[in-house]
Amino acid sequence: MTKGLVLAGGRQQIVSIYQTTNKHLLPVYDKLMIYYPIPTLMEASIDKILIVTGGKNAGNLRRLLASGRDLGAVHLNYTYQEGEGGIADAL
Repeated sequence: MTKGLVLAGGRQQIVSIYQTTNKHLLPVYDKLMIYYPIPTLMEASIDKILIVTGGKNAGNLRRLLASGRDLGAVHLNYTYQEGEGGIADAL
């Protein structure tokens, strides 16, 4: 089983009007930002994906993606990052 990681944490980079949600739940062109990395990992034959998220809206990501079955993902797991430690902390 090949493993992949999606860092879907913060909102620090987009602060102004988007303070109410995780930036990965914002639309980019024709779909939400979170819908770009998952299919890309799956195309690379990665079948076990860990989503690292945090903040007040972490549950929204989990509710949206659920098990990943609707996306065709074999296995999605979630973990919560305490605080805002950035990429190094998330890894």
